[in-house]
Amino acid sequence: MNTGGAAGIGAAGSGDSGSGATGQGDPSQLVGVFQVNVTPASSAIAASTAVVGKVYDGATPATVVWEKPQVDGPCTLTTPRVPFCSSPCGSSSACVEDDTCQAYATARSVGLVTMTGVKTTGGDSSFTMSPVANTYQPPGSVSLAYPPFAEGDEVSVHAAGDYFPAFTLTSTGISPLALTSSALALKTDQPLALTWTKGTAANATVHVKLDISHHGGTKGQIECDAADDGSLVISAQLITALLGLGAAGYPSVIVSRHAVGSTVISAGRVDLDVSSIVEQAVTVEGLTSCTKDADCASGKTCQSDLSCK
Repeated sequence: MNTGGAAGIGAAGSGDSGSGATGQGDPSQLVGVFQVNVTPASSAIAASTAVVGKVYDGATPATVVWEKPQVDGPCTLTTPRVPFCSSPCGSSSACVEDDTCQAYATARSVGLVTMTGVKTTGGDSSFTMSPVANTYQPPGSVSLAYPPFAEGDEVSVHAAGDYFPAFTLTSTGISPLALTSSALALKTDQPLALTWTKGTAANATVHVKLDISHHGGTKGQIECDAADDGSLVISAQLITALLGLGAAGYPSVIVSRHAVGSTVISAGRVDLDVSSIVEQAVTVEGLTSCTKDADCASGKTCQSDLSCK
C-alpha cells in the first residue's frame, strides 16, 4: 500500500557499520517500516496505540502484479495478475514476474531502538525496543497511551546500529481518523463521496483502498492518495468499472491517515509511518452478504465468497 508522501528525510547517524554495506541505497525501494498506529474505538474494538518495526536487507518480493490502471484524479483502479514461473522458485524466493524469481529479504537487527514522542500510560514520552527475532515492539513493561501524542508533535526513532549503521527517522503526530460519511452505497454510474474530520498536521495525507471482492479473490481495487482536507469523491467512472469486475460478501473501504518520515540506508528506504486506520462497510446494489444459508432469502444459499446466490 502506498502510505503517502514522506514527512521529511531523517539524517543518518554515526555508529558501527556492522555487516551491512555502507552508502546510500535506492530511495524508491522500501526495506523497512517503523509504524505507530492509532486506532480509534468502534463498536467492535477499543481505542488503542500500537508500535511495530522491521528492517530488511532488501525489498520484499511482490507476488501479485497490479496492472491495467485507470486513473481519475487522485484515484487509480488496478486489476491483479499473478505471475507464472515454469521453473519453481523454491522456498527462498518468490515468482514476481513470468519466469522471474526474486529472493526473499532477511530481517536484520538495527540495534537498540529509542522511540521518542509516543507517550506511555506512565507519562513517559520515550522508551526503548530491543529486537526479538529482528522485530521491534515495545517491551511488556511499556503500555502505550491513547492518544499517544498531540497533532503536530514530533515523533522520532533512533536506531543505534548493528547490521546497518545508526540512523534517525522523524515524523509528526496525527489525530485519530474520524469518518463522517455513513451508509456508503456503491451503485453503477454514481460516484462515492467520503468525508472525515480533516487534520491540521501539514504533512499528513489520506489513503483510501476500496476492494469489494476480497472474500472471493480480489478482482480489482481502487486506491486514492488525497490531501487531508476532509473529503474525497471517487468518480462514477471508476466505481462503475470496479462493480463490473464483480463483488463478494462484506465489501468494505479502508481509509487511513498517514504522516511519513524517511531516511535511506544502504539497502534502500526506511519509513517512520504514523497512521490511523478505519475500515467501514459498504453496500453493493444487488449483493447480500452472509456467513450461513439462513442469512439468505428463500431459494438462495451462502456461497464460499460470503454472498447469497
